[in-house]
Amino acid sequence: MKVIYLHQYFNTPALPGATRSYEMARRLVAAGHEVHMVTSWREPDSPRKRGWSKTKENGIHVHWLPVPYSNSMRSRQRLKAFFTFAFRAAPKAAALKGDVVFATSTPLTIAIPGVYAARRNRIPMVFEVRDLWPELPIAMDVLNNRLTIAAATWLEHFAYRNAAQVIALSPGMRDGVVRKGYPREHVHVIPNSADLELFDVPPGVGQEFRAQHRWLGEHPLILYAGALGQINGVDYLVRVASSMKRIAPDVRFLILGEGAEAGKIRSLAAELGVLDKSLFLWSRIPKADMPGVLSAATVATSLFIDLPAMRANSANKFFDALAAGRPIAINYGGWQADLIQEHSCGLLLDPNDPQTAAEKLASSVRDRGWLERAGRNARTLAEERFSRDKLAHELQCVLRTAATEGRRARRCNSR
Repeated sequence: MKVIYLHQYFNTPALPGATRSYEMARRLVAAGHEVHMVTSWREPDSPRKRGWSKTKENGIHVHWLPVPYSNSMRSRQRLKAFFTFAFRAAPKAAALKGDVVFATSTPLTIAIPGVYAARRNRIPMVFEVRDLWPELPIAMDVLNNRLTIAAATWLEHFAYRNAAQVIALSPGMRDGVVRKGYPREHVHVIPNSADLELFDVPPGVGQEFRAQHRWLGEHPLILYAGALGQINGVDYLVRVASSMKRIAPDVRFLILGEGAEAGKIRSLAAELGVLDKSLFLWSRIPKADMPGVLSAATVATSLFIDLPAMRANSANKFFDALAAGRPIAINYGGWQADLIQEHSCGLLLDPNDPQTAAEKLASSVRDRGWLERAGRNARTLAEERFSRDKLAHELQCVLRTAATEGRRARRCNSR
C-alpha cells in the first residue's frame, strides 16, 4: 500500500513530544508499505521558510510545512495554525496520491485535507480519534459560543461521515464515536502503545541520571512528563509536593514539560516553598532521552483535572511508564484506573485531596516490595496488552481493509 498519513503534530524521537505516528509509520514501512507523512514544523525559528520541505525518517517520506504552534498559544492563534495547515495540506496530500489516506486528530481540522485528498483520488480515508472533540472542549468551557460549537460539531460529523473506518484510542472514545451514529463495527480500538525496546534499559542508565543531579541522588523521585495545559492540572502535583515536605521531605518531584500553565505552576511552587528544593521544573526533552529519566523515577504520574470527559484519555505518559516498568500513579477514573486496579501496577490518587495523595505516595515509595511488584506488573501489562508491534499490526490490518474495499468500489464504479 501507499499510505498518505496526515498528522499536524508528527514527531521523531529527536523531537520532544509523542511519537505514536512515527512508531506506527516506521512499522508500516518495515512491513513493505510506502508511507508519506504530511505534517508541520512548529518551531517559530524554522530554517524551513514558507514552502514545503521533505526529509526521510527511518524510511518514512516526511513532508514538512512551517506552521508555528505551541501549547502556550491563545485560542485564536491555535485556530489560525489549525486552519492554515489544513488548507495548505489538502492539495499537498492530494498530489501524493496513494491507496489510502490516514488522518489522525487532534486537531479535528485534519479531516479537511484528509477528506479532500481521499475524494480527489477516489480512495478511502481512515480517521483516527485521539480525543473526543468537540465534546472535551465543550466540557471544559473552552468552546462556549453557539456558533463555534455548531461549527465544531459539523466538522466532527463531516469527519465520521467521510471515513471508511475509524480508529479510537480507548474504549470510551469508541463509545463516543458510536454515540454520534457511526457504525460500531467500523470502529477499532487501538490505544496508545508501549515502546518495549526503547524503554528496556539497564539500571545503570537511571543511576547515571541520578548521579548527574545532586538534588536527586538516592532520593525517591516522582515524575510527571507531559503537557502543562489547563486540562492537565499539574498544579495538583505542586500541592502534593507541598504536603509531602511535611511528611517525607526527602522525596523529590520532577515536572518535565511546556504549556500555557507553566508560569502558573512555577509561581505556585515558589509560593509554597518547594521550587528548586523538593520540586524541579524542566522544559520538555526529546523522546529519545526519556528512558533515562523514567529509569531514574521511583513512580511516574499521569494527571488531569477532575472532568468525566477526560476519563477516556489515552495518555502517552501512562504507556511509557508501563514500558519502563515503573509504577504509575493517576488522579482520574476510567479505563486506565481499571487497568491499575486489575493489574496492581500503580496508585489511584484522590483528585481533590493532595494531602491524602501525598500520604499514599510517601508510604508507597518506601515500600520496596510494592515498588518491585508494581513495576514488574506494569511491564508485564505493557508486553501482553500494549506492545507497539502488536498494535501497529492491527493498524495495518485496518488500513489494508479500507484500501482493499476502496479498490473494489472503484472497480465497480468503473464498470
